[in-house]
Amino acid sequence: MGRPAQDITESELAVLRVLWERRSATIRLLTDTLYPGGSAAQYATVQKLLERMEAKGYVRRDRSLFVHQFEPALERDELIGRRLRALAETLCDGSMTPLMTHLARAQRLTDEERAALHALIEGEGDTTPGSQSKPK
Repeated sequence: MGRPAQDITESELAVLRVLWERRSATIRLLTDTLYPGGSAAQYATVQKLLERMEAKGYVRRDRSLFVHQFEPALERDELIGRRLRALAETLCDGSMTPLMTHLARAQRLTDEERAALHALIEGEGDTTPGSQSKPK
């Protein structure tokens, strides 16, 4: 079995959420978004956090501009997959079936979500709710 992926802290997840929404941001923009009216200490905190995230491979930095831009190197779907696989390993001996069954039963799914799940199981194209499945 391969080396487990490093888990993401809540602070790192907050940064990624902003980057997933904006696709790119400076340290200043991230600081202002995460800490409205933030101080120099909070700016330094975000800067250090981004350095650690870059070392872990969660963000990429564009150094070609005077003010560095950061973008996500880890997409939301990839993180969801990592976390679900880790949860399946921990709780279900690696099987995803109990997790999927629980999620489907635990909350009421919309018709669109059911159709997306069905398309995923059948292996039909894009299964994102709100998108059209591609024909086989």
